[in-house]
Amino acid sequence: MRTATRRFALWRADLQGGVCAAPEECVDHLRHLDTVPVVLEHRVHGIHPTHEVFDTSLRDGQFTGVDWPGDLRPGVQVTVTWHAARDTIVAQTTPLEEPVRVDGVDYFHEYDPRVVTREFEAGTSNWSKVLHTVCRLGRVLDDGSAVLAERLATKAGLGRGPKGAFLLKNAIEQLLREGYVTRVPGSGDSSFPAVGGEEPGEMLFYAPLVDPAPPPGDTDRHDHWVKGFVRKLPAGAQPSEKQLAAHQRAVASDQIDIPLEPGYTFVKKHHRQG
Repeated sequence: MRTATRRFALWRADLQGGVCAAPEECVDHLRHLDTVPVVLEHRVHGIHPTHEVFDTSLRDGQFTGVDWPGDLRPGVQVTVTWHAARDTIVAQTTPLEEPVRVDGVDYFHEYDPRVVTREFEAGTSNWSKVLHTVCRLGRVLDDGSAVLAERLATKAGLGRGPKGAFLLKNAIEQLLREGYVTRVPGSGDSSFPAVGGEEPGEMLFYAPLVDPAPPPGDTDRHDHWVKGFVRKLPAGAQPSEKQLAAHQRAVASDQIDIPLEPGYTFVKKHHRQG
């Protein structure tokens, strides 16, 4: 029996629009059908198995009419298989062995870190708008980290003139203080390390913080204290003497027991809003 299988990452537009990409091998064979059954095999929160069938339409290489489960997040990967003999489509999510929280967003299924970063959803705070700009306009690497010239952070839309510059400065300082981004030397719009012949400049480097996820339903994100933690640096970067000293103090006082390996920095305990 002929089959074709492809794996796709879901974007926010896919989840909101109820669409699922189709393996290109099946498009010509199914375009004459008014409806195409799409079977979704999914485990809610990675635990409870479900089996749903949607009568979809094939349009522009996508199946429309899929009601995606509410526990799926942008970036989650879906394996789509076409069974030619039955003209049916099976879409499957793959549960993670252990759910994770990526900078405050819970993931229960395998995901593409690059899409998760690109789809970072800005909140109402100024710092979240700046972080969104880094993730949207920066160069995103396979592990989901992103780097952007700091001068391009003006595209966050915090306003012009002295007031806008003041708000932007405060937002970047908060991102640095809370460990969301690290400032590194680079060049151009997203080159790190610096490339000869390009204009040198400070870069904002973001690396997603991945922690074990709390039990499903625990979404309390009010103001709280964040324990000290280690966070990835871009290739070739090293923590400052100040960060090394802060890590040593945290280890000595039993605040943390994670060694500071090469290529990582330490973010000390701090208060985080929302």
